[in-house]
Amino acid sequence: MQKIKGFLYIGLVGLISVAATPSYAEVGVTDSTITFGSVLALKGKAQGLGQGMRQGMEAAVKGKQIKGRTVQFLFENDFYEPPKAIEGTKKLVQKGIFLMIGNVGTPTAKVTLPILAENNVPAVGFFTGAGLLRPAPGPVANYRASYIQETAAVIDAAIANGLKPAQVCAYLQNDSYGMAGLAGVKLAMQRANASQDTLAAYDKILNMSGDSPPRNNVGPVGVYKRNTTKVIPGYQSLKNWEKKTGNQCKLVVSVGAYGNIAHFVRNANVKNKEGWIVSAVSFTGADNFRGDLKKYKATDRIIMTQVVPLLDSQLPIVQEAKKELGKNFGFVSLEGYIVGKMIHKILNDIPGELTRANFLEQVKKSNFDLGGIKIDFTKDGNQGSNMVIPSYLTASGYKEIDSGAWQKMLQ
Repeated sequence: MQKIKGFLYIGLVGLISVAATPSYAEVGVTDSTITFGSVLALKGKAQGLGQGMRQGMEAAVKGKQIKGRTVQFLFENDFYEPPKAIEGTKKLVQKGIFLMIGNVGTPTAKVTLPILAENNVPAVGFFTGAGLLRPAPGPVANYRASYIQETAAVIDAAIANGLKPAQVCAYLQNDSYGMAGLAGVKLAMQRANASQDTLAAYDKILNMSGDSPPRNNVGPVGVYKRNTTKVIPGYQSLKNWEKKTGNQCKLVVSVGAYGNIAHFVRNANVKNKEGWIVSAVSFTGADNFRGDLKKYKATDRIIMTQVVPLLDSQLPIVQEAKKELGKNFGFVSLEGYIVGKMIHKILNDIPGELTRANFLEQVKKSNFDLGGIKIDFTKDGNQGSNMVIPSYLTASGYKEIDSGAWQKMLQ
């Protein structure tokens, strides 16, 4: 009799345990919530980027549900430094997130993607156009165009408007982010029939390994150390190249963060009167970059590629984001908003249960209009948008560049 009672007791406990278990067994999903993680710079020298992405993503899903579930964000600050990014990623994976969304940066992505891949956590809408996410270890879904596409848009247009390949220089962050940009510069310069010496110099720089190797004084390239405002060594590298070759920099393609690039422009064009056209990729952070340049009185001859519509666009998605974000509306927060809206739609479009496998299948067949922005994963499977808008800085903000603006800057 005791055995029967014991059996009944164990059976009853088992039934209660099963009843108390959420019907969804996928990590990060309960009957009432779905949990997203994000590791980004919320403090430090690149905090404008991290805060912008956070504000945009949160605004995109505020008051909205995914298949009847509230979205819960878990954020970790990494100061835009790889060791902190590793720490934050492991913490969020351990807490149990459905996916990682909107992380900021290439050097941080480089060290965290393997961790996410090992745990089968999708990496979605990261704020980087680096090739290491195209393709990438593990499941990745990018919103934005690549740095190769961004740098090509500027260099191709400059060459088409009369710039000579020997007049193109580069100023880069000395890490995987900067080198992702240089890879794009190299491809564009190959198409422009740049000299073999220049292409060989690119290869030598790209093939260097280690943490911040000595990449200055190798070719028409200057570099700086991440999260610093030290610009003189990189600037001097370009001047040494000019002196050595007799060529003159006319366009400097920069791939860095807003604080340093703005200091570089001030040093080159305000202090030393170089008159260089300086281009920047979208990651630089258009709004913070503009603010710093205005402070330094260095706003002339600035080009930026954008991977979202310009802020004065009348597209529905832009007007919606402007209303929802209010004073926080800007280029970076707009990208965060688009990423949030994109993932919200893809997840709600899943015909079955909310699982990572079903999400990734839905990504591959997603092809839709997001308030005027074309999102299409059916051709690539890894990247939803190819939008690149070359713009130039004016007194009233960034405007789309045309041949007339190019000719005026190239005079």
